[in-house]
Amino acid sequence: MTACVKATNQYGIPVFEIVAARALVSLIISYIDVKRKKISIWGHNKPLLFARGAVGTVALMCVYYSVTTLPLAEATILQYVHPVFTALLAVFFLKERVQPATILCILTCLLGLYFILQSDMSSESTAPLPLLSVAFALMGAFGSAIAYVIVKKLSTTEDSSVIIFYFPLVALPIASLLIGDNFVWPDFNITILLIFVGIFTQVGQYGLTKAMQTQDAGRAAAFAYVQIVISILIGIAVFDEIPSVWTLIGGILIVSGALINLFGQRLRLARN
Repeated sequence: MTACVKATNQYGIPVFEIVAARALVSLIISYIDVKRKKISIWGHNKPLLFARGAVGTVALMCVYYSVTTLPLAEATILQYVHPVFTALLAVFFLKERVQPATILCILTCLLGLYFILQSDMSSESTAPLPLLSVAFALMGAFGSAIAYVIVKKLSTTEDSSVIIFYFPLVALPIASLLIGDNFVWPDFNITILLIFVGIFTQVGQYGLTKAMQTQDAGRAAAFAYVQIVISILIGIAVFDEIPSVWTLIGGILIVSGALINLFGQRLRLARN
């Protein structure tokens, strides 16, 4: 999905327009899915559903901005610090206990982040990563973590399809207003890319929402780390972005931190 976002932006489509297109496709798919289940599209806890949509929208805009201004590998790795935020937020809002594995995960991920910030944008460049883009990536990660915790909270009262439906329902009008006079009419090829952004995101949202309903919040978010490897490979093959050694070290540390958290929780459940 992020590869499609990056490619679309390179053809001159602004970030807000990409978000709006993604929301439109997702809204149509989500609406059909809810109607297929013959349930109300509005759910029960409307304030929290709208909050999930609003937080998710801001996070999505931050993520897309970072994807379009950073190499794909770095943008993805930075955004996937979110399990650290998810685990911390789950402690305060979901009353999940802090485990030693979670603490070690946080420290390992922070060390990985430090290494990435030492990285150049590629092995052939001496320019450091733009701090504004890094900040947006981390804000996107934090916003995603808040959204995931809200999803976990909603899972006790709402169907997964309703939770997913509210995301594009909120994102579409917000992104459409922010486009302003910067709308760019896409040609056929770009339209296909925009549709793929919506489809891939919808598939990811469905899988993540179902996972958050059946797993601990921090554990469920950790499974998404496979995207880092895919993003590195796509960045090399499609965008000619060769990650630096620092990026690879940082990425390995962040993934290791997530795995520590994952297996630590499995061990705790086995003991109980």
